[in-house]
Amino acid sequence: MSKQSKTPVRKVLAENRKARFNYEILDTLEAGLVLAGTEVKSLRANKANIAESYASFESGELWLINSYIPEYTEGNRFNHEPRRLRKILINKREMKQLFVAISREGMTLVPLRLYFNVRGRAKLELALARGKKTHDKRETEKKRDWGREKARLLRDRG
Repeated sequence: MSKQSKTPVRKVLAENRKARFNYEILDTLEAGLVLAGTEVKSLRANKANIAESYASFESGELWLINSYIPEYTEGNRFNHEPRRLRKILINKREMKQLFVAISREGMTLVPLRLYFNVRGRAKLELALARGKKTHDKRETEKKRDWGREKARLLRDRG
């Protein structure tokens, strides 16, 4: 924790910025990841991408699909595969709730952020989301543009 505030400091490794534009975020949760040693070392070098990844249920477990963690440069022949499936660790109650929401209500699980928490563990912030239609995306863009314009006007006048 930082001395100025009581909020824990997290080192963000990868962020999915397009997720909030393409999806309507309904709920978020923090989950752990099963990683190999060279994956952790590669993450500590700040080289990861979760922009086009998603989470899916396969054989009763939750998996992170299409995330990119490049091979560790100082790794040997036991280096990891960059786009392998990675198991997401959440408790059974949360898993059941997510499975019901995804299967019944047509939602999806989108990773928002990959970071190291205060204890140095790699964590994934997952969002239960519903895809936006084109007109919803335009509306979001209009609101964002109006917010910028309003800030400019207030700054120039004040």
